[in-house]
Amino acid sequence: QVQLVESGGGLVQTGGSLRLSCAASGRIFGFNVMGWYRQGPGTQRELVAAITSSGTTSYADSVKGRFTISRDKNTVYLQMNSLKPEDTAVYYCNVRTTSGYWGQGTQVTVSS
Repeated sequence: QVQLVESGGGLVQTGGSLRLSCAASGRIFGFNVMGWYRQGPGTQRELVAAITSSGTTSYADSVKGRFTISRDKNTVYLQMNSLKPEDTAVYYCNVRTTSGYWGQGTQVTVSS
């Protein structure tokens, strides 16, 4: 089993920054992928950014150049800069090993 604890969401104005953190504990061995997804009002959950255990990163086109994903062992971070109202969503941490695990979600609200 893997447990995920997220933190760092909140309310910010357009152009502001937030940093999300997600600490994973439990059985995480070998190759794995940690990532952030988001789900806005009336939308499907979408991948925002991911990072493998070897450090390879990937980003949604909508956040490239503004968001940066990083990790320190089994903690993953999402630095979000130049935030826009369309970034408003619940952000979920995800870990994929042999199974997938989700965090409880943290609300990010960007006011215009």
